[in-house]
Amino acid sequence: MIFSKPLPFISEFVDELAQGIQEIKPNHRLSKAQRWWISFCLTGILLSNTVCWAEFERIGLGNYTQAALSWMFRKSKLPWSLLLHVSITIILIRYGITEGELAGDDTEKKRAKLTKRIEKAHKIYDKKTGGYINGQEVVVLYLITPKISLPVGFELYQPDPELVKWQKNDEILKKQGMKKSERPPRPERNPMYPTKSELMLNLLKTFKSYHPNIRIKAILGDALYGSGWFMNRAADVFAQTQVISQLRKSQLICYRNRERPVADYFASYPGVRMAIRIRGEEVNVILGSARLYVKAHGQKRFVVALKYEAEEEYRYLVASDMSWRAVDSASAYTLRWLIEVFFEDWKLHEGWGRFALQPGEEGSSRGLTLSLLSDYALLLHPEQSARIKDNLPACTVGSLIRTSQMDALVSVLRGIVDADDPQRTLDEIVAVVKRIFLLRDSAKHMSGKNLGTLEPTPSLKYRAEACMA
Repeated sequence: MIFSKPLPFISEFVDELAQGIQEIKPNHRLSKAQRWWISFCLTGILLSNTVCWAEFERIGLGNYTQAALSWMFRKSKLPWSLLLHVSITIILIRYGITEGELAGDDTEKKRAKLTKRIEKAHKIYDKKTGGYINGQEVVVLYLITPKISLPVGFELYQPDPELVKWQKNDEILKKQGMKKSERPPRPERNPMYPTKSELMLNLLKTFKSYHPNIRIKAILGDALYGSGWFMNRAADVFAQTQVISQLRKSQLICYRNRERPVADYFASYPGVRMAIRIRGEEVNVILGSARLYVKAHGQKRFVVALKYEAEEEYRYLVASDMSWRAVDSASAYTLRWLIEVFFEDWKLHEGWGRFALQPGEEGSSRGLTLSLLSDYALLLHPEQSARIKDNLPACTVGSLIRTSQMDALVSVLRGIVDADDPQRTLDEIVAVVKRIFLLRDSAKHMSGKNLGTLEPTPSLKYRAEACMA
């Protein structure tokens, strides 16, 4: 796919972004060159599904060279910290959003086995294969509203290297039968390597500081964010907010002065069959609940046992606000699934998940920012905007991108037809295409390469005969 200039809806989005930044900080005004660069890059991401300057130069028909694109990315003084949150503000105002729920989760992206220049790449457990991969992990905060859903913050995660080293050594010594008292003590965590819960808490505080007028009704997270430490602090960030996470079935609760696993409690006191609303649709489930003392949290929590009709085991939710109904807590938690849908769209269609071509800390964080800006631009696509305002189902990311690709191609063709000399304009484009889209040597075929002598050597036949004898 090719384009000659940024798509109109992207240019309009970037102009609004520049105006919003200027209103907040007049000293950070985006220049005309910076606005053009951002528009060009966002169009390139949507049409090529990568954040690659060489690819942008090719599909942009040489209107912006690879070197110039890279220089702007590294050297131009863009207010990167403001780009995301001003974009979010534009979208919230456009759709009149005043409240919603925040879902937090983390996702990984596989990278090459050796990545010396990719920021915070480390060994990650792969749930699909049961093995380990080398890759990056990103902690993402996602806003869910009655109209739209969008990412509102991210942080790259890296485990503490010394702690990882100690854990590996401790496992080896444990298998050898060494007592805990004889093994090296656990080292203190380096504050330079915050945990995922700490990163998520920072994202919540950052969102609150930029968007204090948005009412957050619930904060949703999986079992990783189900510690008492995180739930209490997350509840303190926003006023009158429910925090919902998950408990493992083996976690201990206290009932009538007796400790028992939460699974044992709900085996004795099973739930009842009822219909609840899950992401707008009624579904029959088995639901049980109780206000129980959770030992790991050191306080009482509202514990909900939820089981769908096709499932055999309960999943256990834990909520900080005990004034909510069980059915409302369960319905709210099911919204967390939407962040998983975003992860799939993000990795498939919006550039960053395909390659890691921008090295260093700035390369990863700025590349991520550009990728998320392309997601925001699609929320302001004319077709998407019209559907949302008319309360119709929103378009998928894939269909919007395919439409944008065709719009870009039609724009190039229209430029040729409307030119004073169409033939000359077409010849110029063809010349540019031939210069930029080069044919490359293949490593799959042996044409033009010396294979060497792949046949018997006459002088060595006697040795072979002697060996056979």
